[in-house]
Amino acid sequence: MSEGVQTPSAFTPRVFSGIQPSGNLHLGNYLGALKRFADSQDSGIQSIFCMVDMHAITVWQDPTDLRRATRELAAGFIASGVDPERSILFNQSQVSSHAELAWIFNCVARMGWMKRMTQWKDKAGKNQENASLGLFAYPALMAADILVYHATHVPVGEDQKQHLELTRDIAIKFNNDFGVEFFPVPEPVIEGSATRVMSLRDGAKKMSKSDASDASRINLTDDADTIARKIRKAKTDPEALPSEVKGLEDRPEARNLVNIYAALNDQSVDQVLADVGGRQFSEFKPMLADLAVAQLSPITVEMARLMGDVSEIDRILARGAERAREITGPIMKQTYEIVGMVRG
Repeated sequence: MSEGVQTPSAFTPRVFSGIQPSGNLHLGNYLGALKRFADSQDSGIQSIFCMVDMHAITVWQDPTDLRRATRELAAGFIASGVDPERSILFNQSQVSSHAELAWIFNCVARMGWMKRMTQWKDKAGKNQENASLGLFAYPALMAADILVYHATHVPVGEDQKQHLELTRDIAIKFNNDFGVEFFPVPEPVIEGSATRVMSLRDGAKKMSKSDASDASRINLTDDADTIARKIRKAKTDPEALPSEVKGLEDRPEARNLVNIYAALNDQSVDQVLADVGGRQFSEFKPMLADLAVAQLSPITVEMARLMGDVSEIDRILARGAERAREITGPIMKQTYEIVGMVRG
């Protein structure tokens, strides 16, 4: 082990999660991430939440749109209940340690590992020669995002499991290469199935901002009337709601609406069906609309307030970045010492 390096005997439990500021937050973002993040603050484990704007520019971004989307995402975090005092909330580019550690990890990770990443294959497609180097190296930056905080737990969706496995591989290889136990091997926090929100027009497709039909999603900027109208017009089937989960098999639209109700009301699907089994959608949809409006309207109002004066958002992000640097500074200092770099 390098002289002067303190190897942690145990890692403090710490959760890290990042979201790309891609704009147009919707119900899927809220139930799949923002609501979970707010709820996780009660776990007693330090939570670090990051708007990963450096990841965003792996594909072209209009600078004005990127600034707006970053602030809108921060507003979404805060309006959804993430307390910037209880958690650390910031945008990635304000903490240079992310990029510094990513370069070291670029030198630890192997080309073969990167080429196997399915997201690289999906996003670059047949046009790999014209894709950015940043897009190819994206997983090493993601590993740095997590490990620069010695994060021990990472909430992951289905599309990020492979990247977290790579993060674990990088941590293990770094530790083995340098004969240390410096970086933790982070554990995944798997999201529940009810948080996978599907399109209101097609229960087989994930709710997405890129869908051509605005009726397919509930945006966090939608007002109460718009939310209620979209739910009333959501695609369903003519059958009554079942009283058991197995009755939702082969009924994707029905399953989606019940899942949304359950997630908004902090219930299991079983509990919801015990209450509404046998009812028609003509009765269930107004129940869901009332619940969605009650839960989402305050978020919409608070986001609008915050976006009306972005200086408040900027102050929160700057303070979050300062707190983040207090964690990353000592970790990067020891990382450079382990690698053998001379630092004044």
